[in-house]
Amino acid sequence: MLPLPDMVFTELVPQIDDLAELKVTLLVLRRLAQVRSNAAPWVTFTELQTDPTIRAALGDAVDEQLTEALARAEQRGTLLVVEWRLADGTLERRYLANSPQGRAAWQAMQHGVEPARAETPARPNIFVLYEQNIGPLTALLSDELREAEKTYPPTWIEEAFHEAVSRNKRNWKYIHAILERWRTEGKDEADRRDREADPRRYIEGQYKDFIQH
Repeated sequence: MLPLPDMVFTELVPQIDDLAELKVTLLVLRRLAQVRSNAAPWVTFTELQTDPTIRAALGDAVDEQLTEALARAEQRGTLLVVEWRLADGTLERRYLANSPQGRAAWQAMQHGVEPARAETPARPNIFVLYEQNIGPLTALLSDELREAEKTYPPTWIEEAFHEAVSRNKRNWKYIHAILERWRTEGKDEADRRDREADPRRYIEGQYKDFIQH
């Protein structure tokens, strides 16, 4: 999950009285959070138009609703828009968040300067990790995974799956026990105790060729 600043929910969301604008604003900000840029990220109208999440959120008349919602967000001052001329001469509408970085990038593009942009690889969510490492999901287990995804950081979840696989303990009960231990004891401290508690860590680890046993 990609966190958005608290002010989005405390200051911006209460002002938006149009459902389509609200959906599009949140989804655009989420999309922008997935992109890296030398100055500030942007997303194009075409990218938004073909985004399956946005199309599912808006339902019928997607193009019309998207255009109107983006116009509302621009008028409200949430988003900035710049028209960028591509090499083939066509104009591309680019949307940026109205933040200090967004305004700087917007001004740069107005003067013909284009910051480099790259997608940030998305982390696999907990459902993908489970299916890739353990097996098919059940409805009951899906609820448990969804709750765990809200409780533990994404990096912890990935590492717990990897640790379980490395120990050949491919079950959710074991993975959840790892996560819960990290939550109660602190992840770094729990890892340190595990290393100290393993009497064979030297003779079976990277130094095994140098240890006589």
